[in-house]
Amino acid sequence: MEKRVLIAIVLCFATLYLWNTLVVKPVVKPAAPGSASQATNRDPAPVAAQVTPPVPAAVEVDAAPPGSPAIGEAEEREVRVETNDVIAVFTNRGARLKSWRLKRYLDEEKLPQELVVAVDKQPLPFALQVADAAATAALNGGLYSVSGAPTAPLTSDSARVRFEYATQNGLHAVKEFGIAASGYIVEFTGVVERRTDDRATPLPYTIHWGPAVGDVGQNVNSIKRAEGIVFQDGKVRRLSRKDFASQAVYEGTFGYAGVDDNYFMTAALFPGAAKVTYTPVTVPPPADSKEPARDLVSYALESPGAAPRKFFAGPKDFDVLAAVDRDVVRAIDFGMFAVLVVPLLRSLKWVNGFVGNYGWSIVVLTIIINAIMFPLRHKSVVSMRKMQEVQPEVKAIQDRYSKLKATDPAKQKMNTEMMALYRERGINPAGGCVPMLLTMPVLIAFYALLSGAIELRGAPFFGWIHDLSVHDPMYITPVLTGATMLWQQRLMPAAAGTDPTQQKMMMYVLPVVMTVTFMRSPAGVSVYWLISSLWGIGQQYFTNYLIGPPNIRAVRPAAERRVKRLGAGKAEAAARD
Repeated sequence: MEKRVLIAIVLCFATLYLWNTLVVKPVVKPAAPGSASQATNRDPAPVAAQVTPPVPAAVEVDAAPPGSPAIGEAEEREVRVETNDVIAVFTNRGARLKSWRLKRYLDEEKLPQELVVAVDKQPLPFALQVADAAATAALNGGLYSVSGAPTAPLTSDSARVRFEYATQNGLHAVKEFGIAASGYIVEFTGVVERRTDDRATPLPYTIHWGPAVGDVGQNVNSIKRAEGIVFQDGKVRRLSRKDFASQAVYEGTFGYAGVDDNYFMTAALFPGAAKVTYTPVTVPPPADSKEPARDLVSYALESPGAAPRKFFAGPKDFDVLAAVDRDVVRAIDFGMFAVLVVPLLRSLKWVNGFVGNYGWSIVVLTIIINAIMFPLRHKSVVSMRKMQEVQPEVKAIQDRYSKLKATDPAKQKMNTEMMALYRERGINPAGGCVPMLLTMPVLIAFYALLSGAIELRGAPFFGWIHDLSVHDPMYITPVLTGATMLWQQRLMPAAAGTDPTQQKMMMYVLPVVMTVTFMRSPAGVSVYWLISSLWGIGQQYFTNYLIGPPNIRAVRPAAERRVKRLGAGKAEAAARD
């Protein structure tokens, strides 16, 4: 039974790996001031994209509408707002967000991570769409006047940047953006109206956010690709590209709605009653690149009223999201054992506060967890040893009933005899299984933590492991993990009734399967499993030392026992004569 449990544990991890594919992400460290300055000048040129229907109405315009605006500017320019956490760049053409870089999260080039993707024919964030196509073109192609732009990085308080534009035919628009000195939230207020004869008629609009997140510039083989996310009725709903093929528009009262990937998210916060439209976008790689195309997602938010709207564009860090709202934390997909992942994450951060290296922190926390689970595993091994000691007697009982069919009522006597044997020897048949089952949620939760925690993104360990969120580049830890698993299998006692074929598969096949699996798993997961296996080997030796060698009783065949009894009977008769 114990081996079946171990098979289940291994298959659980293998299934998790097959369900997820690795994300290659770099370090979560503050960028140097020089790097931050360089980043603002590194604006990638738009690339062509393949848009999967349904497609929102075009909102991108490359040139200002003809004629002089009633309110506006003559030339296009950029407005830069730098805070403690982000570098935002707006363009006065359409008063849209052109760049949003996270200073504390770096890309492959060690520059602030970009969350805005410039894609040809796709809207930039905060592009507006109204019912009239000409008005939509003017709103997103016009050169707005700018006021309130800060001239220096924000270190306290907040900034409010105001954009205003009006045409000669009465179209009038005002966009205001509020950005705090710390955090990843931008507050947007927009008013669009048609003014005629001293009357102003509000025009309802839809806010567009073009291709979002996708961890731009990173390895596209991510654990979690960009997908839609909505929080409604107290539940998080994750929407894949397949979902958009059948339904692209979602209406309701949302706590938040947007797009996320494994480590980052952009979403409208607390939009209330709204309609969200998703559009899958495939971004081809550069001509000289061998990387596959990136699958991203655009979304558009239609929400009545002109009240300020808050948008989050930042990391899926537990503490960062918790500071926004407790429900926003649920955007982090920690799986079915999230209730265990959260304390494990806090424990990992606590340990790292002393150790200062997430790789060694994983080692320390793994040892702590295994030490806590020591009594359960010890009890499991002791129970297995008892089952091993009675294995010959169990097999003898099974052999006596082997020729009976399963439907034969006499077959039930076999179970009765086996249970009587277990009671006589003080053995609980589930004693080796239940303790291991109790440890499985912790193992799966730790796997989910190491696969999705942004803290490991780019975190180095030592030597050749420079990023715990990507696979071991030299495949050393996966090979060592497979070897320790094989070693551990050879030490484990065989349970009663174990099929030799099954035991052989456990001993040789599964370590090979897990080695191949860990070759593409995050290095942090391989380190965790390797340390757990080494601990298991040490605990097995220690338990064997405590309980001593197995006391296996030899059971003579039934025919031999009958002959001996007959021989003893004849001897007694001769003695009487």
